[in-house]
Amino acid sequence: MNLSSIFMNLKQFRYFCETVESRSGKIAAQKLFIAPTAISMQISQLEEALGGQLLNRGSRPMDLTPLGKFFYPRIKEFLNNLDKLTEEAKEIAKGNKGWLSVGFVRSTIFSIIPNSVREFREEHPDIKIDLVELLSDHQIESIRKGLIHIGLIRHIGNFEKEDDIDYLLLIRDPLIAAIPKTHYLAKNTVLSASDFNKIPFISYPNDPASNFSRIVINLLKELGQMPILRHNAQEIHTALGLVGSGLGATVVGKSAMQNNRADVKFIPIENFNTYSDIYLISKKQNENILVEYFKEIIIAQSTSHK
Repeated sequence: MNLSSIFMNLKQFRYFCETVESRSGKIAAQKLFIAPTAISMQISQLEEALGGQLLNRGSRPMDLTPLGKFFYPRIKEFLNNLDKLTEEAKEIAKGNKGWLSVGFVRSTIFSIIPNSVREFREEHPDIKIDLVELLSDHQIESIRKGLIHIGLIRHIGNFEKEDDIDYLLLIRDPLIAAIPKTHYLAKNTVLSASDFNKIPFISYPNDPASNFSRIVINLLKELGQMPILRHNAQEIHTALGLVGSGLGATVVGKSAMQNNRADVKFIPIENFNTYSDIYLISKKQNENILVEYFKEIIIAQSTSHK
């Protein structure tokens, strides 16, 4: 779709919304300072593109058809969001506002992300901060493309670091078990690797780009155990929801204990001396001062979680 087509569609959307809100094409035309025939033509073209009538022209004042009732609130929300985006972009272009985009793995939402974002917003209220949930394996490419400025990733053990990316170790997060609070193993203060043979295992995240689940299962195999794989969860929240429902156990970083579910018991695993390291990553040749501001805040937050 070219720019002229996009502009024409936006005009049709705005004309349609104004007609709905004015309940008259004539009144809408007066508000928009255009001829009534121009509004009628644009709405007719929009209806043709959608394949159905939006307005019942036989009623006075005009009513929405079933298609119109479906379309109007959604296109109105779209236009409102577009207007807001345009204003924010203008402010950023003028230098009146800044923009910081932070990628994160979902498990960090339990610990360092909420307080870091809250503090950043308090210190920099005019800065627009976007939070983008991304698996660790997708964040570096997003940084290179400029889609995010900072990433929070998890890695177990050694991994190959990219030459153009800065890696700052924030937290060494021990891996622990998450089991249903109602399971008889929940009374234990520590679990053995063999206990995973007594309860189904829930793996996550269900993404071919992620190695987390494969690494955890291999670590249990190294201890001579083969967990019973019963469920695959898309991400950690779903996995812990399945655990809380009594459907099995999983392995998470210790930081996931914070502000988490009351129906899940978190227990250390004997001889499982493995850490899931949380890193802050950013481009080495970084020119965005907001990155440095956020780094300072999240480093302080990370210290309180160690």
